[in-house]
Amino acid sequence: MTEQELNRRLKQALDAAAPDDLDGVLSRCAPREETVVPLRPKRRSHTRALIAACLTLVLVGGAGGVFYQRANAVASVVSLDVNPSIELKVNQKEKVLACTPLNEEAEAVLSGMGGGADLKGTKLEVAVNAVVGALVSSGYLDSLSSAILISVEDQDQDRASRLRQELTGAVDSVLQSQSSGAAVLSQTVDASADLDQQAREHHISTGKANLVNQAIAQNGSLTFDALAQLTVEELSDLIQLGSPAMPIGMEEASRIAREAAGGLDADSASVEVDPELDEAVPHYEVELSQPGRNEQEYLVDAFTGAILSGDLTVLPPSAPAENQQSASGSGSVAAGIGPDQAKSIALTHAGVSEDQVSGLQVQQDQDDGRLEYEVEFRSGGMEYEYTIDGGTGQILEYDREQDD
Repeated sequence: MTEQELNRRLKQALDAAAPDDLDGVLSRCAPREETVVPLRPKRRSHTRALIAACLTLVLVGGAGGVFYQRANAVASVVSLDVNPSIELKVNQKEKVLACTPLNEEAEAVLSGMGGGADLKGTKLEVAVNAVVGALVSSGYLDSLSSAILISVEDQDQDRASRLRQELTGAVDSVLQSQSSGAAVLSQTVDASADLDQQAREHHISTGKANLVNQAIAQNGSLTFDALAQLTVEELSDLIQLGSPAMPIGMEEASRIAREAAGGLDADSASVEVDPELDEAVPHYEVELSQPGRNEQEYLVDAFTGAILSGDLTVLPPSAPAENQQSASGSGSVAAGIGPDQAKSIALTHAGVSEDQVSGLQVQQDQDDGRLEYEVEFRSGGMEYEYTIDGGTGQILEYDREQDD
């Protein structure tokens, strides 16, 4: 058997085992259309995705808006007053939102800090330390009798009290590090539209406006305009005295002392005025210095303007001739006080005004050649007796007892 014959027989065997009957198979298969599932391209739903994205933006935007509002909402207002008045607005996290100078003196103090703009975004304590340091450098807190007032205005009283305590300690530390003996006063202030308007109209802080109103409450004859010109130190001492009268002010005390010194060159003279309204005889201590002349010091009565002590080369109108006592062996004159001034000293010390007393008597006496005034009066069920030095205005003796 040849190879060709062998291949032919194998083909016949295979065809018999698996016949080619494709047409027959297809004819026997009935169509089943109900089970046919047409395949179509799947289309993605963009509407649902768009809605989800919008909701996400609303939620994120709303949360961001709330965060932004909280970060930029004023939670507390802190003011620092000497005579410069500076206001700091802070948020809940005690970050400074704005630092504003409220008068010309404050503008000069903050000139090295971009007018206060450089403090924006800093922590409150850091900003307060910077401001106090600038006040010391500018000479506002270099005397022992000077004072700085810290006022905190906040609807949250607990937070206001906490900030007041923390800032008082921080400022005191700064003053000690700067070797300043200035006093630190502090208060919390209840916010009100009237108080805010008073402060803005007079270019002072709400804290200082609050002090002014305290003085007016003690003496209704005093005016807001005049009191707003006083320093915090003067206002504080005046309130402690009961606000018996309007002080003449540092500028007027300086003018009286310069007039008394006579021949003082305004361009080269240096003048330092220190209010001492908390002394037995409220006064202003004025130091005058000029190259080529000895330093001169004057004590000027805080309420009358009379010169209590100092070298007088020119007799000022505020010191009557009959109240002057010559100092032996020198060309200087020591000022004395008169009966009216002795009366004022006694009433001020007692914390009453003349219209609140009865039986007022002022008598002049001599003790070992020294002029003295005996002042007596009654008020509030009490009887008062004073012995006052006629030369210096010092209270030598004081007695208060039940009026029987």
